[in-house]
Amino acid sequence: MTNVGTFMSREPVTCGEAFRLQQVAALMRARHVGSVVVVSGDGLGRQPIGVITDRDIVIEVVATGLDAAAITAGDIVVRPAVTAHDTDSLPEAIQKMRSRGTRRLPVVDLHGDLVGVLSSDDVLQAISHELSTLVRVAEHQPAQEARARP
Repeated sequence: MTNVGTFMSREPVTCGEAFRLQQVAALMRARHVGSVVVVSGDGLGRQPIGVITDRDIVIEVVATGLDAAAITAGDIVVRPAVTAHDTDSLPEAIQKMRSRGTRRLPVVDLHGDLVGVLSSDDVLQAISHELSTLVRVAEHQPAQEARARP
């Protein structure tokens, strides 16, 4: 099976720790995503701190009556970020997702810089690709055997 870098999304949506959650929600809406990777500094950094999901905003802020314009991404992001390396195998990444109970992993390179995000949807696509390859092999096997043993 191939590595994480093959199946990850390469253009992660990011924000800095100081972004107000109202801004984060607006960013999610504008980019049509359900999560944002919080990165160090003002949002231009490449070191992931954690991930904020639309569910986090609803449960931690909206449902508790807090003001999304007054709370920052840094206030609610869970630290430290659990990340995958772009060279990790998919089973390694799946194990990280399972152990943390998350459906999204920031993906970093050897320097720890953010290069993408691996989602559970990406994992399902990878597994689907591998299974379809296996099906094609199985479909051609009888013909190969017939040619090998006339």
